[in-house]
Amino acid sequence: MADSTLPLLLKGYSWLPDRRRGSGGAPVRTRLLGKRAIALHGPAATRFFYDGNRVHRRTALPEPVIDTLFGQGAVHTLDGEAHRVRKAMFMRLLTDPVRVRALTEEVATAWDRDTGVWAGRSRVVLFDAVALLLTRAVHAWAGVPLPEAEAERTARDLVAMVDGFATPGPRHFRARRARRRQEAGVARLVERERAAAGAGRAGAEPSGLTPFRAVALHREADGTLLDPRTAAVEVLNILRPTVAVSWFVTFAAHALHRHPGHRAPLAADEPGYSYRFAQEVRRLYPFAPFIGGLAAEPLEWLGRPIAPGTLVLLDLYGQNHDPDFWPRPYTFDPSRFEDGPPRRDELVPQGGGDPWTGHRCPGEDITLAVLATVSVLLARLSYRTVEQDLRIPLNRIPTAPRSGFVVSDVRRPV
Repeated sequence: MADSTLPLLLKGYSWLPDRRRGSGGAPVRTRLLGKRAIALHGPAATRFFYDGNRVHRRTALPEPVIDTLFGQGAVHTLDGEAHRVRKAMFMRLLTDPVRVRALTEEVATAWDRDTGVWAGRSRVVLFDAVALLLTRAVHAWAGVPLPEAEAERTARDLVAMVDGFATPGPRHFRARRARRRQEAGVARLVERERAAAGAGRAGAEPSGLTPFRAVALHREADGTLLDPRTAAVEVLNILRPTVAVSWFVTFAAHALHRHPGHRAPLAADEPGYSYRFAQEVRRLYPFAPFIGGLAAEPLEWLGRPIAPGTLVLLDLYGQNHDPDFWPRPYTFDPSRFEDGPPRRDELVPQGGGDPWTGHRCPGEDITLAVLATVSVLLARLSYRTVEQDLRIPLNRIPTAPRSGFVVSDVRRPV
């Protein structure tokens, strides 16, 4: 069986959907990085994939991905009780409606401040500007000190960790350097926080927790603190995904440019409209192509055996564009969500399953809330879209409009 690592790198998001069409819809068997792999598709496959007794994450993620995107020792690499306890911390921090609302308010405040600065510039690359805005906002919300002199470099580092995880070459090495730099800096902050809180004493109880302090003082299933570097990894797993919403915000600007009829109801903040708009941005535009785990035991899917140790891939991009679930899948249409949220495991831009018990992203509520909030603010902002290359290359992971979406003549609403 031929290895598909090179075709994946060359074709990007279209690799797995093309392979699936070529197989007539049957599970795709291949090799990636020399390892046997099978790719599954659809809501039933999503439920199968997220059964932690059958498909494990530990050792499934390639080291280059861990060393750039998630970090060594991250919750994404755990299974069983260790995963349950660590994940519960993230769920408490990232799904609490009061905390989520506090973050969107922080983002709105930062938007109001930064758009005043944009108005004085001849041109603004929206992706870069939003990444900086979200970096400042999430650090303030999480309680992570961020000197203003370090804000731009920190934003670039957080973006680099995402931008370089799925590619060899300069982007990848830039991501590694960014992660080392940020982990070292946050680890020092964790040690300082623990010293101030006396957290090294047995039985010390954290109180008045910011997300940063909650991670710094978190105790594992065996009662021990995370080592400072792993704590820094998990703090970054709050900061980095929030800044990654920059990709979705840029896609939202792209959608408004291509479909300006959505601007008025968004700007008016019609009930439910920003939610529907944000969901459709997440569905249509490419984010994660697929995710993977390892078969923990002999498995069977649709009558096909899966040997232990096989890499099991779950097709995300293909499922979000499958006409069996999404009529006219390449048409931007927020009305798909007028009848309420999508059925579980149908819309999977950030994975599926139960976030409390499985590996589904715990920050999905934050992604949706921040994207909906910024989409309204973006629709109310006056700007001119200059001549630029707005193509979105599917062979690049992660992708975005080539230009980063450049605007000029920015004017805030009066």
